Amino acid sequence: MRKHLLTGLLCLTIGAQAQVKKSATYPISPVPFTAVKVTDAFWGQRLKASREVTIPLAFRKCEETGRYENFVKAAHPSDSYKEEGFTFDDTDVYKTIEGASYLMQTYPDKKLDHYIDSVLAIVAKAQEPDGYLYTYRTMNPKHPHEWVGSKRWEKEEDLSHELYNLGHMIEGAIAHFQATGKRNFLDIAIKYADCAVREIGDKPGQVKVVPGHQIAEMALAKLYVVTGNKKYLDLAKFFLDNKGKTSTHTEYNQSHKPVIEQDEAVGHAVRAAYMYTGMAEVAALTGDKDYINAIDKIWSNIVNKKLYITGGIGATNNGEAFGSNYELPNMSAYCETCAAIGNVYLNYRLFLLHGDAKYFDVLERTLYNGLISGVSLDGGGFFYPNPLESIGQHQRQPWFGCACCPSNICRFIPSVPGYIYAVNNNDVYVNLFMANHSDIKVNGKTVELKQSTSYPWDGNIKIEVAPKGKQNLNLKIRIPGWVTGSVVPGNLYSYADKKTLGYTIKVNGKAVDSKIEKGYFTINRGWKKGDVVEVHFDMEPRTVKAHPLVQDDQGKVAVERGPLVYCAEWPDNDFSVLNVVLNKKPSFSVERKADLLYGINEIKTDAQILSYDAQGKIAAKDVKLTLIPYYAWAHRGSGEMAVWLPNELRATRPVMPPTLASECKIDASYKVKAISAINDGLVPKDENDRTVPYYHWWPKEGTTEWISYDFPVEKTVSRSTVYWFDDAPWGGCRVPKSWKIFYKDKFGNWTPVENASAYGTEKGIGNEVTFKPVSTKSLKIEIQLPEKNASGIYEWEVE
Repeated sequence: MRKHLLTGLLCLTIGAQAQVKKSATYPISPVPFTAVKVTDAFWGQRLKASREVTIPLAFRKCEETGRYENFVKAAHPSDSYKEEGFTFDDTDVYKTIEGASYLMQTYPDKKLDHYIDSVLAIVAKAQEPDGYLYTYRTMNPKHPHEWVGSKRWEKEEDLSHELYNLGHMIEGAIAHFQATGKRNFLDIAIKYADCAVREIGDKPGQVKVVPGHQIAEMALAKLYVVTGNKKYLDLAKFFLDNKGKTSTHTEYNQSHKPVIEQDEAVGHAVRAAYMYTGMAEVAALTGDKDYINAIDKIWSNIVNKKLYITGGIGATNNGEAFGSNYELPNMSAYCETCAAIGNVYLNYRLFLLHGDAKYFDVLERTLYNGLISGVSLDGGGFFYPNPLESIGQHQRQPWFGCACCPSNICRFIPSVPGYIYAVNNNDVYVNLFMANHSDIKVNGKTVELKQSTSYPWDGNIKIEVAPKGKQNLNLKIRIPGWVTGSVVPGNLYSYADKKTLGYTIKVNGKAVDSKIEKGYFTINRGWKKGDVVEVHFDMEPRTVKAHPLVQDDQGKVAVERGPLVYCAEWPDNDFSVLNVVLNKKPSFSVERKADLLYGINEIKTDAQILSYDAQGKIAAKDVKLTLIPYYAWAHRGSGEMAVWLPNELRATRPVMPPTLASECKIDASYKVKAISAINDGLVPKDENDRTVPYYHWWPKEGTTEWISYDFPVEKTVSRSTVYWFDDAPWGGCRVPKSWKIFYKDKFGNWTPVENASAYGTEKGIGNEVTFKPVSTKSLKIEIQLPEKNASGIYEWEVE
């Protein structure tokens, strides 16, 4: 079986076409991905990387890490199986099949189609007769995984993820059915969904439980749309109606109060985004006013107080969660890739409910910035968090043990064609701008649309309209908020430069005018084959400022152009981008770099570097600052990056005056660029300060590590201070188990210092050690990491 599966991975291109007749509809109807073929240069590169790298990698990882083997074991249970990994590992299989299915529309491939069928045959054999499919219980029923519990659903609200697995199964099965027309995956999902419908509820003999990790709500609503069977929508609503009414009450999974009473985004950001999407689904499909009011309030809280300029959500690694209102740190920003995907889902569903372009303004911002930053341009590296500032401690990884982000990227990127258009009676919504061919049903008639554009690099879009015959319809073109002067809906961000951008729209070469309603320019006419719409959006670099209550962004601006947020990164600048200050009234130049990072537009501007000289006097140096799109950072090695750049003195971070430590050469047992943080002269204001650079040994655990300072000449030292970095309870770093100081004696041997005071391990403060003076050219600290954690350092001072 192993050889058979790997053989199927050798050539991954995809194909098949199938339209699904919907039995239930949203107020505004999606145009399915099966109706749209993307030919775009920007997104074509992403889809190509997904086809050639990301999805083959994910399938290979499913095999190498035992994901497939879990299904084989579940089909042949045994008391001897040792259950390892996470209880949601099954979903990596479902999500990868989902992404591959989306790609089938663009890249036909019978070999991949056969490969997926072979995987689904394994999945089907693992399903119990009544439909239950959860390998971590079934493979060894007598000794299940420690997160599972002794019976079905017992630990669902904790860590079992049974319904989370169901949700991803349904999402993948629907995509596979729509792409291929086959029911082999859909029937598996329906059978498991039917099991949940029978066993969960408030009737006698049923278990009253709600998902601990949400996604089943939105998936079941989608299953209702596909099948027309209302029992799935009813179960989705049951889950939401009973959130906060079971034994679990915590903000972490949004069970702190009933959903219709919630008005603030809290807790684990991915769980939250999936639940809010489910609420929007139920609101759209039922018209329930309580749900509409609640989800509108939650969305307003996000865009006005908790949204990053990149579209990312989830400010803190403490629970991978939303922070307090206006808590939007940059270097420690969590902004999980999965949360960005969830933010797209939420805003898309709210558009289908309300038909307002503001939701696509947020969706587009997320899509082009905080989402695609989560995967490398070649498709083979992944970010879990997506920070807005770095000193080099952030690098994309080829995979994660907890692989939710890579597999989520697998399923999302190929689904992008399904977000471009929507219809409602005679209205055709053009929501995203990318080159494509599409065949759209409008009141039962097919209209062909062809988009040509170089977006997001310029604002010129050409749309060719070709109905079968003359047809009346309303072409509704979204005018992006960045054109009309709105960074995002609400007042969280605003343009600092006070520029006014414009736009023009022509039909067959003649300018047309229209009143903007809900963010759309509507062209109402009788269309015929050969009609051409030309759209032009002015596109210039803009500076953005944050709301005064966003503490970390005060005295700073961000730079964006069109839908893209820009950042300053180390490879393009021969100075520290963290010490730069922009002019108060900057001017920008834009330069096309076709051979850099798969083709980008660079932005350049004049700036200054502030620094202290040896006497402590501040000096300024003129520099030329180069910016690149945020999504493209961290492709050329690890180093400094910043989105928010000071333009006021209060926010500047001058280069610190030289110290004994700063003039040292650093060596270490674990060498990364972030180690430069330990002698940059910046110390934390408290244990939770994430604005100051730090160095850490994660993912090492329980090892003995060291850092050494080599002095330019022999020095006499007698005092050393260390500021420990500890991101408990959710991060991987804790203060060390112990540490010691050594000096290099005249024979070149490392010798412990004598008469040392206590080696402190308090986090966030200076742990000072005094010792008998030594004359040496080198000093070393040796650190014993905790058994199950790493450690980290903000600063190491010596005197």
